[in-house]
Amino acid sequence: MNLLSDIITYVRRLIKSPSDSTISDNLIIDYINRFWIMDVDARIQLFDLKTTYQFQTIPGVDQYNMPLYDIQLEGANPTSSINFYPVYQGFMPTARVNGINVPFYTQRSTFFDMWPNYVQPANSIALGDGTTGPYTLQIPFTPNTTTVVNQIPSGLLRGHVDMAGIIATGTNTDPPVSATISTSIPSTSIFPAVYFTSVDATGASVVIQDSGQFLTGNVNYGLLMRPGTAPFGYTALTGGYSTTSNTINYNTGIATVTFPIAIPDGQEINAECFWCNPGLPRAILFYNNVITLRNPPNMQYLVELDAYLTPAAFLTSGQAIQFAYMAEYIARGAARKILSDTGDSEQFAFYEPLFREQELLVWKRSQRQFTATRTQTIYSQGAGSGQFRNNNGIGNT
Repeated sequence: MNLLSDIITYVRRLIKSPSDSTISDNLIIDYINRFWIMDVDARIQLFDLKTTYQFQTIPGVDQYNMPLYDIQLEGANPTSSINFYPVYQGFMPTARVNGINVPFYTQRSTFFDMWPNYVQPANSIALGDGTTGPYTLQIPFTPNTTTVVNQIPSGLLRGHVDMAGIIATGTNTDPPVSATISTSIPSTSIFPAVYFTSVDATGASVVIQDSGQFLTGNVNYGLLMRPGTAPFGYTALTGGYSTTSNTINYNTGIATVTFPIAIPDGQEINAECFWCNPGLPRAILFYNNVITLRNPPNMQYLVELDAYLTPAAFLTSGQAIQFAYMAEYIARGAARKILSDTGDSEQFAFYEPLFREQELLVWKRSQRQFTATRTQTIYSQGAGSGQFRNNNGIGNT
């Protein structure tokens, strides 16, 4: 039993529905996918799904979302689709950058105690002239030119859109790239890193921030926007978006901004931003499905993280099952969900002990692997552990 069609047949036996007219193969496949994708990883952590996630950093980019599967069409004659969902269940140590172990954090407080997001204020970078602009603004502690194309001379951090925001766009492109601001992203998924502030003639605060969205054709330019109330109160700036209009060049710190309201003559225009010296990343934070690197990379580096894979969906009845030994467990899990939804409590109760038995058998395989390596103590160090002494107590020379 190693084909999806075999599992479908077994599910039909369990629910006593041999005919496709009663419940279609596509609907059974949907139940199989619901159990396989949503339930299995929550019920048991399988050794067979343990893997390594690798990616190359992007110069100047310090935050990376957990990757998403593309939309998958379900069934031999697709009538429904499976939307984006995470490729991995989560990340954990060991974490490496260019082959070197680095600290791995899952608590923001601990990480930012060591690597704080210090707000760099730059007051009065320009003065209002009684109009809405456009104003050309320069963050003072960043260079105003680059000598090499796409060189990262600046440590100016960039705004970010999290995984929920990427899903909301309906396009699996991370980060979002557009010719204008996308209003489909909830404001709660936008985390700005650059602000330009001033005061209008009434004394009201005027704020412009980056959006975590980038300009089509040049992803070193971040699109600026006016913040607003949640979830979609933010607005695009007038005048459009280009390399000279309503964008921030993260490499040079130069922005050209048209404010939504006139800035009085002589009124200060201020800047705030996060700045961190780029270089080789030496620590990783995983939080809100986002990987944050410190320091931000100044070039491409290979990042490796231990991970648990969330498998792709089963789509057609002729598809092979990735792990054949789990076939009966998957079938019983899918049948269990069907019996629950149809209200067949008697049959559900009858099969529940058999489902639990299969789950224990599947888990036993992983348990044997997890317990194959002895837990290290202060009296039994692993091979090669310790900087100056080996396992025989002989000092290195």
